[in-house]
Amino acid sequence: MPSTSLAPQGHPEELHPFQPDVTIDRSSPTPLHLQISMPLAQLILDGTLPPGTRMEDEVSMARRLKVSRPTTRQALQSLADRGLVSRRRGAGTVVTSPHVHRPMQLSSLLSDLTTAGHKVATQILSYEQRPATEEEAAQLETDVGAAIVALERLRLADGEPIALMRNLLPADLAPTEAELTEKGLYDLLRERDIVPHTAKQVIGARNATKKEAATLSEHRRAALLTAQRTAYDAVGRAIEFGSHIYRASRYSFETTLFAG
Repeated sequence: MPSTSLAPQGHPEELHPFQPDVTIDRSSPTPLHLQISMPLAQLILDGTLPPGTRMEDEVSMARRLKVSRPTTRQALQSLADRGLVSRRRGAGTVVTSPHVHRPMQLSSLLSDLTTAGHKVATQILSYEQRPATEEEAAQLETDVGAAIVALERLRLADGEPIALMRNLLPADLAPTEAELTEKGLYDLLRERDIVPHTAKQVIGARNATKKEAATLSEHRRAALLTAQRTAYDAVGRAIEFGSHIYRASRYSFETTLFAG
């Protein structure tokens, strides 16, 4: 591991961009761009560089650290690829809001975000009770025409949109629209003694549509994580079907794997 020493040059809120004081070890097997990006990533993740901090541009950084411009470009781009900074023409490289890491478990996104220390808000985009269509009945494993509630919510963390969530529930189990603005869906189900016991879930990825990008404050065709989940109670009744999309630049799933 290369020897690195980092110190902010001035307060992050000042107009002058942050200049990382990095010690480059040219004898190290660690690539030069990683010797720059790794300590910068640590400063962002531990909160030393708060969201909104403007970074030194790649030309100035290359000149100051005596490395090539492609090296500093690769270092800054690797931070962008991890969602730690945003890079836009005219705006430069700016530290983004904290990335949300969510454990893979049967829990509410609102509860997970709150536990992780984020300020969470929910916007109810639609809430409708109606007979299930053929597709909805198949998704919720119920009869066509059964009474269901279909809802769509936008979840925000620290003022930023994180997830767009569409859910179907049997009407007799569904929380009210007002309740869903205050608490997570699974928490509300448990309050009704409806306990999610098992679930089938598929994780995927795709590009955002124009409408989705606008709702999530992303650029068109931005990368999205997708999750489709059917949750069951202890007797095997489907109690909820969810089709959710998440901003890949702000969100990731975490899971623990065990050797067989």
